Amino acid sequence: MFKFLAGWFSRDVGIDLGTANVVVYVENKGVVLNEPSVLATRKSGRKGQKEILAIGMEAKRMIGKTPAGVETVRPLQHGVIADFEMTENLIQHVMVRANQGRRLFVHPRVVVCVPACVTEVEKRAVVDATLGAGAREAFVVEEPLAAALGTGLPIHEPRGNMIVDIGGGTSEVAVLSLGGIVISHSLRVAGDEMDNALVAMMRQNYTLSIGETTAEEIKFALGSAAPLEQELEMEVKGRDLMDGLPKVVRVSSVEVREALSPIIERIEDMLRMALEKTPPELVKDIVDQGLMLTGGGANLRGLNLRLADALNVPVHLAEQPLFSVALGLGKMLQSMDLTRKITVSVEGGGA
Repeated sequence: MFKFLAGWFSRDVGIDLGTANVVVYVENKGVVLNEPSVLATRKSGRKGQKEILAIGMEAKRMIGKTPAGVETVRPLQHGVIADFEMTENLIQHVMVRANQGRRLFVHPRVVVCVPACVTEVEKRAVVDATLGAGAREAFVVEEPLAAALGTGLPIHEPRGNMIVDIGGGTSEVAVLSLGGIVISHSLRVAGDEMDNALVAMMRQNYTLSIGETTAEEIKFALGSAAPLEQELEMEVKGRDLMDGLPKVVRVSSVEVREALSPIIERIEDMLRMALEKTPPELVKDIVDQGLMLTGGGANLRGLNLRLADALNVPVHLAEQPLFSVALGLGKMLQSMDLTRKITVSVEGGGA
């Protein structure tokens, strides 16, 4: 009963719970939060309980720089919960932030996105973590549906709509029609794998050891999927694997593109597989109107051009790729009938 009454003081919340970032949409306010899905913890007490030192951007700045006894944690791996307790803390943190710091009366209805590939057990874990964080009611919806809504695709019409979501932990493709998923494929290869590929490239080409934060900086500064009109360069600093001393090298966008190419080829193969299994009438619609590219990884330079060339269909980049899922959740929050129609599962919290 308390959660129900307290819900009157809270706005409904949509959470895009990603491997790399958590984006929060609040009813009638829009996107209010975009934070890295990272926590910094320290063991406290004899029972080894974890004390949370920082969450979000502050915690991300600590990656690779923590002293003994302090560690940074990514509670979600490949779009699913790897650390239940830390995920619950992360959800609670963003719910409080979304409700302007109020803790006592934060019991909103929450819609959370999960990849279409997750199991029922993994969906249940998301529901439990959301309810444990204080939600009075938790809805779980598949990411392709929310992303398609957020980009404005007419998913309830009898025609094929293809959405490709490249996130931090997973790349996902779905063909939608009449408000449902006809075909979906998921690949646990995305932005994080790109970072790992750059770490490996620097070790192999320059015997230079770098961390994931530096690899991410290289990807943003130099990363591309197709040749650039003017190739780019930047200095990269790290530790020389030969003598252990600091070292500075210059890296070009050509080298970075070569390192990322095998990952992009795997994403292309996933999309080909989806098209091969799509009914012919829906493929016709996709050829006519193209596919929509969204997710943080969609911002890689030239990715839409490369995919269009590889698949022989038009590829459109969403206006706000990183926020497409959250914007779709916002549309669902505006119409709870729509939410109940397309959610995977609905659970209510106790009194």
